[in-house]
Parts: sequence; C-alpha cells; structure tokens
Amino acid sequence: MESTRQKKVARQIQKDLAGILMHKTASIAPGSLISVSLVRMSPDLSYAKVFLSVFPLNDKEAFLKSISIHSSEIRNELGRLVRHQLRIVPDLTF
Repeated sequence: MESTRQKKVARQIQKDLAGILMHKTASIAPGSLISVSLVRMSPDLSYAKVFLSVFPLNDKEAFLKSISIHSSEIRNELGRLVRHQLRIVPDLTF
C-alpha cells in the first residue's frame, strides 16, 4: 500500500520524466513515441520503478539497451527539476 507522499512524488516524477523523454526521444528511440505509463516509488523514496509505453516498438532489446545507456542523463536532468522538492534523487529502473 503506497502512502500519500509516495503517490504525490510518483506523480511529480512521472510528469517530469515525460518532459525529459519528450526531448530525448530522438536519441533514445528515433521515430517512436515514448510515454510514461506508471511510476512506483519505494517507501523511502530512493528508488523509482518507471513503466514506459513505446509505439511503435521494433526491437525491444535495442530499446532497453538504449534507455539504460541514457539513464544517467535522464536521472541528472530529473535531479535538476526536483532538487527543491526532494532530498534524494531516486534511482530509476525502467
């Protein structure tokens, strides 16, 4: 059962990640539409499990490899956006 704080932080991270991925789509998956379906937070808010929806998805393994390569950049940009709201920038798992 998620707490109210977990739900609020998850919604904020979902919105911020959607904006970040909108700008990075060309380098991660050219010609695709990436949307953030759901974000689940750990109780201590240090881990975020991010569920993505990609259309059209030609090669699943290539997309997962590409998103893992760019995950540090995505986390860095997320940190800049939430630095005044969160004490710890969560580790992202896609």
